[in-house]
Amino acid sequence: MEDFILFALVGFLAQVIDGALGMAYGVICSTVLLAFGVPPAQASASAHAAELFTTAASGSAHLYHRNIDWKLFWRLIPFGIAGGMLGAFVVTSFDGDQVKPFVTAYLAVIGAWLLYRSFHRIPTNPVKLRIVAPLGATAGFLDAAGGGGWGPVATTGLLGAGGQPRFVIGTVNASEFLIALSVSLSFLATVLTGHWEQAGDFRDHLTSIGGLITGGVVAAPFAGWVVKALKEKTLLRLVGSLITLLAGYQTLELTGFL
Repeated sequence: MEDFILFALVGFLAQVIDGALGMAYGVICSTVLLAFGVPPAQASASAHAAELFTTAASGSAHLYHRNIDWKLFWRLIPFGIAGGMLGAFVVTSFDGDQVKPFVTAYLAVIGAWLLYRSFHRIPTNPVKLRIVAPLGATAGFLDAAGGGGWGPVATTGLLGAGGQPRFVIGTVNASEFLIALSVSLSFLATVLTGHWEQAGDFRDHLTSIGGLITGGVVAAPFAGWVVKALKEKTLLRLVGSLITLLAGYQTLELTGFL
């Protein structure tokens, strides 16, 4: 029960930030799971299983408030799905101890990038559609391989390209359900085909997944309120600092300093 409550709290806070900014749920959940000793592939699979529920709730809220750019949505989705399926195959192809240093480094970079973005103004110009395909494929791949990244990579990339924050965040949030579904099905396929030999450990983390789902679903309706209550830069700095610190802690563990 203590583990369930802890991960429910993590899921709640992560979803509040994700729903408000279009990023960070998967990254925060995966980083915390890795910090608790969960192998990278299991951490990514757990985060995406939870995201099936949280992104459905959050995406529905953005749909209700008409925050979705449908032209951008349909351009982003197919490439995100393709990248995500490839990422799931890659992360289950290697031993967790071999992959963890790379995943930890990736999460640290994402955390630093969020901090960087928090100190720079976000322009609002039309997004050039030719960048959407490679951006979606990259975001999908890193999302599955690193346990999170669809939001940070896709949202920051589109905002950096001049997208209007309201529609970028709404579109990325809504599309994340299909990305999470495709990645989860890819992990399931690796289990059924015997490609993922260590998948049995996944059952050991059901309590954590349940907590992440519960906290995330409860938090999803609060996204709109958070946008009004806290400045975007404040949230970016908080989540960027958290991810960077946790990734730093994992690095110290891997190098034997802790």
